[in-house]
Amino acid sequence: MEAGAADGPSGGVEEALSCFSFNQDCTSLAIGTKSGYKLFSLSSVEQLDHVHGSNDIPDVCIVERLFSSSLVVVVSRTKPRQMNVYHFKKGTEICSYGYSSNVLSVRLNRQRLLVCLEESIYIHNIKDMKLLKTILDIPPNPTGLCALSINHSNSYVAYPGSRTTGEIVLYDGHALKTVCTIAAHEGALAAIAFNASGSRLASASEKGTVIRVFSVPDGQKLYEFRRGMKRYVTISSLAFSMDSQLLCASSNTETVHIFKLEHLANSQPEEPSTWTSYVGKMFMAATNYLPTQVSDMMNQDRAFATGRLGFSGHRNICTLSTIQKLPRLLVASSSGHLYIYNLDPQDGGDCVLIKTHSLLGSGTADENKENDLRPSLPQSYAATVARSSPSAASTVPGYSEDGGALRGEVIPEHEFAAGPVCLDDENEFPPIILCHGDQKGKTKQS
Repeated sequence: MEAGAADGPSGGVEEALSCFSFNQDCTSLAIGTKSGYKLFSLSSVEQLDHVHGSNDIPDVCIVERLFSSSLVVVVSRTKPRQMNVYHFKKGTEICSYGYSSNVLSVRLNRQRLLVCLEESIYIHNIKDMKLLKTILDIPPNPTGLCALSINHSNSYVAYPGSRTTGEIVLYDGHALKTVCTIAAHEGALAAIAFNASGSRLASASEKGTVIRVFSVPDGQKLYEFRRGMKRYVTISSLAFSMDSQLLCASSNTETVHIFKLEHLANSQPEEPSTWTSYVGKMFMAATNYLPTQVSDMMNQDRAFATGRLGFSGHRNICTLSTIQKLPRLLVASSSGHLYIYNLDPQDGGDCVLIKTHSLLGSGTADENKENDLRPSLPQSYAATVARSSPSAASTVPGYSEDGGALRGEVIPEHEFAAGPVCLDDENEFPPIILCHGDQKGKTKQS
């Protein structure tokens, strides 16, 4: 599942990474630096596998990998209006596209590739990189905020419908038409994310105090979570777990919040059988007679679990993944580090930091030795499983390193035919093309 590249100003904090993103199923991490980019596999807690690195493109500001395939999309600050698509194992460029203004973000799934500029969005067919649709005259979107469902059967797209309010436009990237608009927040949007199936959409405003989850495609509000009340923060990333049971949110503070999406009841609750449940029912009934602001606050759920960071101010992204058969919270920071926490799926609470990896290849041994010398942790669930199954493989499905096959099963041929570029066949590549977008969003081949 994609968590998105981290862009934007650093607020004066010196940063080692210019961009970083988890791939669509959270099995890989991509980072960009002034000298190039690197790709890592996330199949083990103890070891961070360096899959690929390149110094051919300097000052990388966007790097996105398609699942665990060999397809990678790169944008450099030296040519910020140009998007390059590579097959990194073969060392070949698949195509290169130019646009009328700076590329701010890129999103991709097995069928669509999305390129977001400040006032337009380009939708490409990932099989042949053909431009299918240009969404023009969107409200100014200086951060390139957008989301693409990784479920290629619907390929829903979400982007801000207003610069000043939290309106979300939901667009069908498969049928190429607008589905609906969602009045998500009073203030402008800061973060949006789909779950793996494309049936849920999470959002946060620039205030960062409330996170909401909506159903897709009808846009009905399903959940509302309160991150905090004492201060406004900048939400930097939102990410669902692959099973859509949990939602994590990171910000410019030292805390990552994880919320639990309880199953929604389809019928009226049963009559209370105890005094405690009776009082609870009366309490909830009383909210119907209170002002909206008060009742909304009482109905909001707080965090199920939290991860404590040893820093604040650095840009960061978070995601929830299953590594070696156990749930983990992963946080990548612009300081050049990846933090891995254990997460108790039953009781939540404080997540336990079990590993810190350097993403720049320096200081790894010293940092890991420091981790091993830390005082023993309380014997919670997370502490108990911290060192379990060191050699087990990840159970989260995704493209294999050779492209094409899920771990443990084979993707049917019809799925390839419907959308994605096959990455094993020598003859699967489209012609290498260079396209330039003019101010009206049209393209022409050169």
